[in-house]
Amino acid sequence: MTSLKEQLLKEITEPVSTGKNKITIVGVGQVGMACAFSILTSHVSNDVVLVDVMEDKLKGEMMDLQHGTAFLKNARINASTDYSATANSCMCVVTAGARQREGETRLDLVQRNTDIFKGIIPQLVKYSPNTILLIVSNPVDILTYVAWKLSGLPKNRVIGSGTNLDSARFRFLLSQKLQVAPTSCHGWIIGEHGDTSVPVWSGVNVAGVRLRDLNENVGTDKDEERWDDLHKQVVQSAYEVIRLKGYTSWAIGLSISNLASTILRNTNQVHAVSTLVTGLHDITEEVFLSVPCTLGEDGVTNIVRQKLTDEERQLLKKSATTMQAVQDGLKF
Repeated sequence: MTSLKEQLLKEITEPVSTGKNKITIVGVGQVGMACAFSILTSHVSNDVVLVDVMEDKLKGEMMDLQHGTAFLKNARINASTDYSATANSCMCVVTAGARQREGETRLDLVQRNTDIFKGIIPQLVKYSPNTILLIVSNPVDILTYVAWKLSGLPKNRVIGSGTNLDSARFRFLLSQKLQVAPTSCHGWIIGEHGDTSVPVWSGVNVAGVRLRDLNENVGTDKDEERWDDLHKQVVQSAYEVIRLKGYTSWAIGLSISNLASTILRNTNQVHAVSTLVTGLHDITEEVFLSVPCTLGEDGVTNIVRQKLTDEERQLLKKSATTMQAVQDGLKF
């Protein structure tokens, strides 16, 4: 008997999935789902796969998103505990790992999450050997290094979300103090996504007007207006959000969607992301830290050579030394 579908549709050829903008997200916790939601609602990808070990939650999150696909330009949303479902992903976003607890630093998480990565990264690369890995799990700089080592991928295709979010927080706080839109406040946080991050006060500007040309003490302890407090707020902001609501999610989700859009659309936009910085700014350690990078369909294509002050360079080198000290204790 002819089915209703066969009466309605005359098949010419079977549909083919090209995987051209397929994104896998590993981990369906608060961060992973904020990434998925932001990527889908911003129409960065219409082919998203969710992966996790918690089968019921995974299925529930998939169904919840699928029920909204009529509002998402008919996106394809799948989920599986089996990594074969991730095959031919052009990007794999890794958010899985132990959650940062209140009062716990990102670096305290390192060995727990390194062990988790051993079961994730090789599987992703097995099914998507040409993928770009975008690491979100904390401590992100060290875990990006771990992912690079475990994956065997070239350095340009292993990227950490890094200080893209810190820089956004910085621009927001600048905007609040200046009463100017965040997109019109230009400032960079580089180095570790964490306690040793470095604010590049020498380059902070609005419409090309550097704040230090107006007040040479901006960002220093000599500044009576205490602009340096903004960086302290950037460093503490994640801890404060965790204290208040238990986790961070929305801002990092938007940050990842922003990065994924730049990469998939090959726009060469500049972002502060974690990349291998050996040889840059006199750094000798084999570490991943955030610096401004142009991003495209092959990952990191260029690193912007910022003109740093001697103090900024020394702080960045301190960040590198801190990362190396933690990496020395890692057990692969």
